[in-house]
Amino acid sequence: MSKDRRKDDVIMNEDIRAKEVRCTSDSGENYGIIPLAQALALADEAGLDLVLIAADANPPVAKIMDYSKFKYQQEKKKKEAKKNQKIVVVKEIKLSVKIAENDINYKVKHAIEFLEEGNHVKFRVFLKGREMANPEAGVEVLRRVWAMIENLAVMDKEPKLEGRYVNLLVTPKKD
Repeated sequence: MSKDRRKDDVIMNEDIRAKEVRCTSDSGENYGIIPLAQALALADEAGLDLVLIAADANPPVAKIMDYSKFKYQQEKKKKEAKKNQKIVVVKEIKLSVKIAENDINYKVKHAIEFLEEGNHVKFRVFLKGREMANPEAGVEVLRRVWAMIENLAVMDKEPKLEGRYVNLLVTPKKD
């Protein structure tokens, strides 16, 4: 087994173990079902590789192609797809039930900056001790915060109690 085979798990040229293959070329020419030796000879004659495309088929399907060019194009497609991907960043802002109004304003100011950058913001109200008996107080804090940012954001879900936290996730509004 060659080094290339282990790395990207492609069976090609002499690594192919079938007696005969259904062979096609890169240009779309179909050779039909031919013996492996003949397929290898055709690939060698063209100066290209015989690459097994569908090993599970009966007979296996092989294609005569320039494997290094094919691999390069695959890598290029992967990079392009990765470039078009948007990474979602969730910024977390922690609050408490007994938070003062000016502290809320300060935290909301930061949340607005995060939303303008296109990040998602998760507000968490931590419930301490006996506050757990009244989680509605945490929801009330989140409703006060929501009133300040509702023109900039979309509420992903209603405020929800999860363990000792009441959470609210907001996402920036789409223009």
